[in-house]
Amino acid sequence: MRNTTPLAEQPSRLSGRLSWILALLGFSIFINYIDRGNLSIAAPLLKDELHLSASQLGVLLSSFFWTYAGFQIVSGWLVDRCNVNWVIAIGFFIWSSATAATGLVHTFAILLAVRLVLGMGESVAYPSYSKILVRYFPEDQRGFANAVISAGLLCGPALGMFMGGVLMARFGWRPFFIVLGLVSLLWLLPWLKWMPRGQPLSVLASSKVPSISAILKQRSAWGTFAALFCVNYLSYFFITWLPFYLVRERHFSMEKMAKITGGAYLSAAVVTTLSGWLSDRWVGAGGTPSRVRKMFTGAGMACASVFLITSVVAGPTASIVMIFLAIVSLGVCMSNVWAITQTLAGPHAAGRWTGLQNFVGNLAGVVAPALTGFVVDRTGQFFWPFAITSGFAMLGAFSWLVLIGPVKQVVWEPFSA
Repeated sequence: MRNTTPLAEQPSRLSGRLSWILALLGFSIFINYIDRGNLSIAAPLLKDELHLSASQLGVLLSSFFWTYAGFQIVSGWLVDRCNVNWVIAIGFFIWSSATAATGLVHTFAILLAVRLVLGMGESVAYPSYSKILVRYFPEDQRGFANAVISAGLLCGPALGMFMGGVLMARFGWRPFFIVLGLVSLLWLLPWLKWMPRGQPLSVLASSKVPSISAILKQRSAWGTFAALFCVNYLSYFFITWLPFYLVRERHFSMEKMAKITGGAYLSAAVVTTLSGWLSDRWVGAGGTPSRVRKMFTGAGMACASVFLITSVVAGPTASIVMIFLAIVSLGVCMSNVWAITQTLAGPHAAGRWTGLQNFVGNLAGVVAPALTGFVVDRTGQFFWPFAITSGFAMLGAFSWLVLIGPVKQVVWEPFSA
């Protein structure tokens, strides 16, 4: 007879079952961020092979985010209305297939189209993560759970830039995309075995969920939207333009660039995991989620802003140290970004709130790569792109600390969908 006892109420099975689920979610975002960032690693090779200008390259690097951001609201609605396990599985299949297809195209137009499909597939990821975590992980475990996903996010660029840079230098960029996309599809096998089953931690009393308009009436919702835009502007600036900057502006080899960026992202992954664990211990010891979660997000963004603007005016060695510290500071912030959203939204609205937040937040992915390319074309150097990004990082710190109200679950009225 099938056991329908909630996962969180099965002490003998909780750690093992949920650990597998969490590991698979972390690994999926690891693959996700390799797939979305690998074009930036190939950027110097693509620019030469396809004879692209910096502006055209900026359009290609930002195109993923056109559909990724645009489909967030649809994805948030889907995970609140459909079986989230299958929503993320289908999205994973689409984005891995698009990655493999990238290695087969030879024109700017088709490459642009494939990146748009990639964005559609990956749009289901974060709404699905929030829905699963808020249903199966209690408040004092969500910092670490989100930190594991954030660590996967940071390890993606780390391994992607390190291994991708080395492998592309030796074998070319096309085989890297094809093999990566096809091998990634193997993730679906353990997911189908270990995906969440049974009753969740918090069973919804009604099938009704808050409407989008109800979420948009919340001040804290707009605070999280603005804060994530700033976090993503910083993150996507690094992912899309940092490899190009280090190779063309600082004159590092592909291999040295890969080691620098890979080491920074791996360090950030360790720091974000530690930050998530510490924040949960603090909450468990009696700290309020408002004080704890906001401290990590606000301080992380403020430090990243200072380190980033310092890096662009420093000498070669000091610049690398400052960039390293800026990426690590981003890791401090990211450990608690989604823990705040999940607490505010609760199980009724986690999917839709996350979708709306990710829609606004990932508009930064449209703006940052394209704006950076435009400014570099106009000025011929990277000072102003670094200064603009530093400004957004400081604005992000303000958003986390001031714009967002108390971090506690919103009491939703029984709105219909």
